[in-house]
Amino acid sequence: TASLVPPAAPIDLSAADEARLREALKRCSPATIDAARRFRQSGDLDCVPVIVRGVIERFVERERRPKLEAPGADLRLVEDLGIDSLTMMEIVMLAEEALPVTIANEELRFLRTLGDVEQFIGCKLRGIPPPPPRQSVGWYLDDVKAAHESIQSAPKADSPGNAPSA
Repeated sequence: TASLVPPAAPIDLSAADEARLREALKRCSPATIDAARRFRQSGDLDCVPVIVRGVIERFVERERRPKLEAPGADLRLVEDLGIDSLTMMEIVMLAEEALPVTIANEELRFLRTLGDVEQFIGCKLRGIPPPPPRQSVGWYLDDVKAAHESIQSAPKADSPGNAPSA
């Protein structure tokens, strides 16, 4: 079992701390809440994937949630789960409430898959730098910008220079 710096003895959450945690995660599954509580008590990093997936599931449309039941690390946030940049910010805010981690907006740029998110948060919790991004392109907003530029630069079918020759 991997753990953050393990405490000498289990730490009991105060009733107020547990109530705040339950309130923050109230729309998450009971398994997510339990994993967050266990993580807070023990620092057990094996709880982190359950927390991450539960927080993400909270914001994913119902019809896409089955993809999170037995996901692979290559499950894509945008294409497979329909997560946009605003939703990603909501996920980050909830993850910061559930875990002792702070995530800067710039750090989100290269998180494209569930595996990227889990690895990134695991590294943050261990206090080690995450691995370098596998792709040179940034995250969702960069994708939108690239798609927009591609559409803008594509020849128009009805423009005079593109008329079919007779």
